[in-house]
Order: sequence, then C-alpha cells, then structure tokens
Amino acid sequence: MKWIATSVTSLAVAGLVVSAALAHPPHAKGIPGYVATAIADPGRAEDAKIDARRHGAELVTFSGVKPGDSVLELVPGGGYFTRVFSKVVGPKGHVELAVPSELEKKYPDVAKMQALKQDYPNIDVLLQPAAALSVTAPVDVAFTSQNYHDYATPLMGPTDPAVLDKVVFAALKPGGTFIVIDHVAEAGSGMRDTDTLHRIDPAIVKQQVLAAGFEYVGESNVLRNAADDHKLIVFDPAIRGHTDQFAYKFRKPKAAH
Repeated sequence: MKWIATSVTSLAVAGLVVSAALAHPPHAKGIPGYVATAIADPGRAEDAKIDARRHGAELVTFSGVKPGDSVLELVPGGGYFTRVFSKVVGPKGHVELAVPSELEKKYPDVAKMQALKQDYPNIDVLLQPAAALSVTAPVDVAFTSQNYHDYATPLMGPTDPAVLDKVVFAALKPGGTFIVIDHVAEAGSGMRDTDTLHRIDPAIVKQQVLAAGFEYVGESNVLRNAADDHKLIVFDPAIRGHTDQFAYKFRKPKAAH
C-alpha cells in the first residue's frame, strides 16, 4: 500500500511538473522571455502561421528592442512586426508607425494600421512626407523590413535614401539602432533593381547608411537563401516569400546629437 501511495504521489508530482512546463515553455535559444511572450500573443494567430519563414522572434531580438523602449517602424505593411514590438515595449513603451503620405491613396493598410490602436493602444500612425519624417520624441530603435528599396522608387516620390537615412538618424536617441531588412539584388547592381525587381544591393545600403553618420554593428542571416539567384522580381510565385534577404544593424554613435 505504501508503494502504491508513493507511486501515486510521484505521478501527481510529475504531472504538476509537466503541467508547469507546458504553461511556461522554455524560451528558444537566445530569445528573451519578453520577446517569446510577445510572439505568443493570441492576437498574432494569423501571423504565427508565417513565423517560420519571417523569423519574427529572431529579428525582434536582433533589433535589441526591450520593455519600455520607443520604436519607429517605417512602412509597417500588415503589422506583422508592429504587433510584436507593441507587446515587447509594453505600456511604458511606444511604437510609431511611419506611413509616407505619398502612399496614403495607394496603401490599403493605412486604415488597418490606424485600427490596430484598438488592441495595441501604445501605437500611433504618422502620416508624413517620406523626406520630412519626424517623431514625437527621439526613439530607441528604427526598423524597416522590405521597404528601404521603395524609397528610391516613384512609389515614394522618389525619396533620396541619403535624405531618409539622415532623418532616421535625427529621430534616434544617441546609441539608438537602425535595422534595415530588404530583398537582395545582384552584387554590384546598386539601386538598379529597386523599381523593377524590388531588390537592392546590400553594399549600397551599407554605404548610404554609413554616410549618414551611422556605425555598422552587424547582421543576421536568418533570412538568407542561397537558392535565390536575385534575378526574379520578388512577387514571382517561384520565389515570393522565400527571397534572399539581408538584415543589417546600424547604431547612432552615443556621442552624436
């Protein structure tokens, strides 16, 4: 009887341990708890279906954003990263979504971004000319995914990337970071393919951002795809959703103002 009681007790304890483990699953390697919690947000049910290819947890971690931070997201699209940033920074943080006014009539997601505030009250939408970007207060992180190349196209005016990089530099706090993610174009192509293939040479991006006063910090390879030969438009069904993408991190020097 004692053995039975002991066994039952052991099973009960084991059950509690398993239940606790399921309630608080271990974080993926290198992913902070606050990012893991944001990724698990029930409001991301649809986004979660594409996490495996968009690597939201890894890229938000790469950005360095943390609770209480302020974030500037350039052209947020459907809000995939917005929802994660909102939950990471929390009620003491703030997320500003910069939507260039040049896009207002062409961009179906403007109303969707404004409606997001109902469920994510710490976000605000900024409708401004692309070359005249300004924020309510200096931010900790500026972030753009798959949009840097667009600024150089008629879609955005076009806007000289040198101007964009300078206004982002001004919007950041000293020591703040600028994350640029975009579709890779052929090496040496510069800005040749920005309007035709919606790609950009990573080397020209690095050159332009550094020229604005930033320091290069490093890159993440989670979106790289060696099978992409960089010759197809990013919307081609053969490569859409699986393009080779670079993710660069730059920093505004701490001594800068």
